[in-house]
Amino acid sequence: MLTFKSLDLEDRDLINAYLQKQNYRASDLCFTNLFCWGKKFDTQFAVDDGWLFIRFKDNNGRNSYLKPIGEGDLSKGIHAIMEDHSVLDTVFQIRGVTRDMMDEIEEEMPGTFDYTLNRSVSDYIYTTEKLIHLKGKKLQSKRNHINRFQRENEWKYKSLTGNPELVKECKRMLDKWMLMNIEEKDPSLVYDDYATTQMLDNFEYLNLRGGLICVNNEIVAFAIGEPLTTDTMVVHVEKAFAEVHGAYTIINQQFAEHETAGYTYVNREEDMGIENLRKAKLSYQPDIILEKYNARLKR
Repeated sequence: MLTFKSLDLEDRDLINAYLQKQNYRASDLCFTNLFCWGKKFDTQFAVDDGWLFIRFKDNNGRNSYLKPIGEGDLSKGIHAIMEDHSVLDTVFQIRGVTRDMMDEIEEEMPGTFDYTLNRSVSDYIYTTEKLIHLKGKKLQSKRNHINRFQRENEWKYKSLTGNPELVKECKRMLDKWMLMNIEEKDPSLVYDDYATTQMLDNFEYLNLRGGLICVNNEIVAFAIGEPLTTDTMVVHVEKAFAEVHGAYTIINQQFAEHETAGYTYVNREEDMGIENLRKAKLSYQPDIILEKYNARLKR
């Protein structure tokens, strides 16, 4: 049987040794996300026989797994998590399955699973060039927002990378942002605040990258991300004061311009099924919507 344990910061190198060998571009397969959101999802991991196993709870508290990450006989890895789950009375499920993962599972275990699209956790992926230059008629409104922001404000972009004092300033901005948005009564906001605080508290250790926008020496927006695969950056966090017109648009563009050199794509993660968030991410005309499926055993 597998022995699972909760993720600690000290597990970073062990887990990354497995994650850095894959190129699915899925935001789930990132130590920062696994660790910083671990409190919400009770995320645990096990390593056995050359495989990394991730176990967590879905939003309904049901035991779930990510596809085992490793090299060798994938069917052995899947049977290992099936055995781990056998003592529970919930439905066995592998979540976050991309089409590439699906193909690999089907090759090893054909006809074993049914796959259901989970649109709310599918990732939005854009070319870095698109996010930097915002060319074309469909992105005209984004350019308009940025132009207005630049007209109306004395502003600067500052990189958080290698600037621990600026990272501390972002924590203060986050506190203000939370106070302004707490009335939304979104229960996930508490976990979002916790995850973002973990990223800021452990910014250097997690090898994160980031940047902020200052207006009159006050932070109005910041973003945090990191390399996800050899060709893709992931953006974990984007916070801005909504009353500052264009603040969200310009931190998006400036992060891409200053922090993504050498990467072809930017993964801006999922929309969590939130209508306004989905609309916002679609408005940037994603080059790839990385569909993710739930895999359950056929009856």
